[in-house]
Amino acid sequence: MNPPATCVCIPTYEERESLPRTLDGVLRAVPDAHVLVIDDNSPDGTGELADRLAAEDPRVHVLHRPGKAGLGPAYIAGFRWALAQGFDVVAQMDADGSHRPEDLPRLLAGLARADAVLGSRWVPGGAVADWPRSRELLSRGANRYVRAALRLPVGDATGGFRAFRRHTLERLDLDAVQSQGYCFQIDMARQVWSRGLRLVEVPILFVNREFGASKMSSRIIREALVRVTAWSLSSRRPAPAVRPASTGGERLVHRVAA
Repeated sequence: MNPPATCVCIPTYEERESLPRTLDGVLRAVPDAHVLVIDDNSPDGTGELADRLAAEDPRVHVLHRPGKAGLGPAYIAGFRWALAQGFDVVAQMDADGSHRPEDLPRLLAGLARADAVLGSRWVPGGAVADWPRSRELLSRGANRYVRAALRLPVGDATGGFRAFRRHTLERLDLDAVQSQGYCFQIDMARQVWSRGLRLVEVPILFVNREFGASKMSSRIIREALVRVTAWSLSSRRPAPAVRPASTGGERLVHRVAA
């Protein structure tokens, strides 16, 4: 049998309460998609719950990892699994309800004119709901620093709601991605950009999680600051250009020839 076109990768660590709702929403929004739950041996039984849900629906798969090793390694493992299974499109999203499944079809539709699509909170039409002001300021400030330091012309380089064409992931050096926290999102975006691939930003509504606790920490913030600063000192690229797309706040990013 030929595999279905789309795999949605969802990393989990102690997301037992939110996972069933997220899976149900994804499979309702994109019925032809498959979902890969990547669990880092959650002590609350998220992995065991995912196994039961997978037994009930052939579109759900589970990748068990031995322990908590960070967001980046979990996604890389998921991407490799999806590529090995022959999926044409690989998407990623959080399990905690922050990323709305109803926005997923628009992200996937964006791949018709791009190699990678970023769900963006910080382009026209994008927004956050029920987020503490401190988190919003942190996210906006981090993205401003990324744009200035890396000359990466995207509004939301740290967001985790994304979709990639198969050939995009195959062209990236996944072995070189060492970032563990949300810096992984910046790392992937800069790799796509540096290879001259086309990026589209699609506005999304980001909703603060209802269940569980945020994984954000000072260590994760320090990792991003150190890595972005190091990349900025080692990179030399021509100035980017951004061409607004014609609809709904969506933005097409393309490179200027050297």
